[in-house]
Amino acid sequence: MATHPTVFPCIKYADARAAIDWLEKAFGFAPKLVVPGDTGTIMHAELRSGAGIVMCGSAADPEPGNPWAGAPFGIYVRVDDVDAHHARAKAAGAEIVSPPTDKPYGARDYSVRDLEGRLWSFGDYDPFAEA
Repeated sequence: MATHPTVFPCIKYADARAAIDWLEKAFGFAPKLVVPGDTGTIMHAELRSGAGIVMCGSAADPEPGNPWAGAPFGIYVRVDDVDAHHARAKAAGAEIVSPPTDKPYGARDYSVRDLEGRLWSFGDYDPFAEA
């Protein structure tokens, strides 16, 4: 049983740096992790509020193999067994956007679209884990 949240909203912004600053000023979010991208963009950020985390980053043009590049919003859910979870989703008819893949930062995840086309990713990345 999880002792902390396992579901994380993910938001893409045209100006993620400005959004992070504004979310901190307006709502009290505290940046936990900010990974800069190219040309002043934000590849990935995690902002804490109490016991929760919101993930965000810079919006990007759609690109093959990266379902998050063109998605303005999605949900990331931490699961213990990525491959078993993928098999269950596939058996239920979920539209697999990206199959289970090992990521360079050590996580394994996959992405799907729900019955109305919204992006979901399921993986073993845990933003609460100590580095």
